[in-house]
Parts: sequence; structure tokens; C-alpha cells
Amino acid sequence: MLQLFLRSLIASFLVSSFGISAFAQEEPLSALPDGPGKELVEAACVACHETDIIYSSTGYTNNEWRHLFSRMIDLPEELASDIAHYLATSFPKRFDRLPTLASGDFNITFQEWGVPTLGQRPRDPLMRPDGMIFWAGMYGNIVGQLDPSTGEMKEWQLEPGAMPHSIIDDAEGNIWYTGNGNGTMGKLNPETDEITIYQMPDPAARDPHTPIVTDNGDVWFTVQNSNFIGRIVPDTGDIRLEKIPTENARPYGIDIDSRGMIWVAYRGAPKIARIDPDSWQIEEFNTPNPDPESHHGRYYIRRLAIDSQDMIWYVDSGRGYVGSFNPETEEFNEWLTPSGAGSHPYAIEVVDDIVWINESEQRPDVIARFDPQTEQFQSWPIPSGVGVIRNMRATHDGNLVIHQSSANTVGLVKIGEKSDWLAGPYRP
Repeated sequence: MLQLFLRSLIASFLVSSFGISAFAQEEPLSALPDGPGKELVEAACVACHETDIIYSSTGYTNNEWRHLFSRMIDLPEELASDIAHYLATSFPKRFDRLPTLASGDFNITFQEWGVPTLGQRPRDPLMRPDGMIFWAGMYGNIVGQLDPSTGEMKEWQLEPGAMPHSIIDDAEGNIWYTGNGNGTMGKLNPETDEITIYQMPDPAARDPHTPIVTDNGDVWFTVQNSNFIGRIVPDTGDIRLEKIPTENARPYGIDIDSRGMIWVAYRGAPKIARIDPDSWQIEEFNTPNPDPESHHGRYYIRRLAIDSQDMIWYVDSGRGYVGSFNPETEEFNEWLTPSGAGSHPYAIEVVDDIVWINESEQRPDVIARFDPQTEQFQSWPIPSGVGVIRNMRATHDGNLVIHQSSANTVGLVKIGEKSDWLAGPYRP
């Protein structure tokens, strides 16, 4: 009876914080350690995520746990105090995932904003040419807008179950989102608040993932677990889907080169692919994974980016490398990231032909600069680095927009000039 009462009490606060549509699942949990407050944590955590997120953390102090879950749920003081005490006792702060920071002489600054709706897990932000930052609030079925000059924010509630995974803007300023939870593509007009929904023509295409817009206005997108590449023609609403040749390739990140070729990263195979948007011919290239079996299938070529010379840059998250591919010579090169094989680089972007990545398995999460000319890294800890940058984009003025889903923040990284900054192993 006590556990049922606690679950009901916490559920009422979850609903008031971000609505029923944000609930992911509710399953009985048995893996958490015994102790005062266990029932409260089970009731609060299971509404949004599994306990593996708690176990995979580095643990935190009482105040750090409180700060973290305060970005997810608004709880009364007594409940928050008991939950923080349990988490800090059962999952104390560890230091085995501290990053190794690479020293260098460039400077960056971070600016971060907490988004309004708790627990929405913001991700994949972008900056429009007018300076407005938009993000996808996946767990809250939200697209949000931030004016970084004033801090003013606005959120649009999408259809229940959409779970927008990523967004992209088009030439008219519309925001396209991938309905990862209900097999849709959506278009938001921020000026009129109008939302247009496009259902996938094949029910097998369940999880649209990441979009890109071509010069003619077509929106291309990956459909990860369903193994499709897709295109929607906005003028007609026509959607075409094509199966990826490699079984279980799990197409993930997507970009477009100066010739209009579509490039896709495979999360489920050690490959990247080039797609001709006219013929729909898909050509695949094997990345230099020397022994795929030794990584237990952890290929994780999550995302890619393209520089001014049409060099393809990618992150091999499973092996801890950043790599390049020259489409003219079909030559690959790879470099181990500063924190090593277990760093799990996730996001990647190119700004003025400098490559930027993050090391998502480190705590704090780290952003790193890689200069292809010198083959040198420099890296910095992200101030709210308890989350993971899953995607970052260049801004029109040569900076980066980032996010930290767990911390419920979106951010702006301003890229500066050289400084005398030095680094080594990170110490909090």
C-alpha cells in the first residue's frame, strides 16, 4: 500500500511537471539496492527511464543528484531530500570516467540555458540565420525556441507520441522534426504556430531519426531501426522510402556535400554511404574497423560532417576514433580521441574546416577541437556535463549549438582565438 501511495503521489507531480505524454514506460524495478528511499526512486525514475541510466552514471554527491533530478521533475522538499539521500548513498560519486583533457592554445566559452518544461530531454539544437535557437524536446513532445540575446523561450506542444528525435530548418524558416515515436515527419511554422504532419507511407518505417534539407527544399531523413532512407517533397507531401542495402545498418547521421550528394552514417555496420538524390543509387564504403567481432558489433558510426573540400568526417563511437574519408581517393584516416578507446565520441561538426566532437562517456561530457592540418586535439569539459551531446550544429556566425539532455539545457559554444590555456587529466 505504501509503495502504491508513493507511486501515485509522485505521478501527480510528474503530470503537473510535463504531462502524461512524456511517460516512457512503467515496469517493476528490482535491481536498485535496498535502502530508505528506494520505493521513491523506483516510482520517480520508472516513469521516464530505466534504472540503467542511474547505474551508468558516475554517481554524484547529494547536491549534485538533487540538481540533476530537479531538471527532470518538480518534487516537494521532503520527497526530494529523501530521494537525493538514497541516490547519494547508493550511487556515490566515482572518478573512473574523468576525461583526459588535451591541452592547446585556443579558447572557447560556454553559455547554457535550462529549458522550461522539466524532463523533456532537449536535443539536436540548431540556430536559424536570424539567430534564434530551436531544439527538440523528445520526451515532452516539444519543439522549443530560444532567443539567446534575451533568454526568452517558447515551446510548441506536438501531437501525443511524436517523440521528436531531431529537427532541421528550411529556407522559409520552418522547423521540420522527425516523429521518432509515431512514424511521422512534421513541419512547424513558428510564425503562425501551424503544424503539418506527414505519416510514413510504409508502416514498417516506424522511427524517423535525423533530417537534412537539400538546396531544392526536399527533406531527406534516416529511419534508424527500420533501416530506411527517406525523402519528403514539401510542395506535394510525397514521401519516398528506400531500404538500405546492408541489413541492420541502422542509418543514423546524415549530411549533404557541395555536389548535392547525401551522406549517411551507419550505426549498425562499419560503413558510411553516399546516395545520389537523382538516381537513388546507394554506394557503401567500409570504414577501417580492423576486427569488428572484437567490438561485439559496437560499430556506432553515429554521425558525420563535411568540410569545405567535401572531405567526410565521422565518429566511430564504439572504438573511440574520429575519422576522415576522401571520396575522390576513397582513402580513410583515423585518430584516437584524447580520452581513448572508451570515450564514445558521439556528435561531430565542422566549423571553418576545424572538426569538433564530444566524448560522451566521460563525466563531465567533453567537447574537443581537432585540427586536420596539425592533427592535434584540444578539449574542454562542458559545465553542465552530466548529459550527452547527441548532435551539435554550426551557427551562421561560426560558433556551435549544443545540449545536455539530462541537465535539460541547450547551449551555445563561442569559438574564440588563441589563448595560453593548458590542460591535463580533468580534476573536479
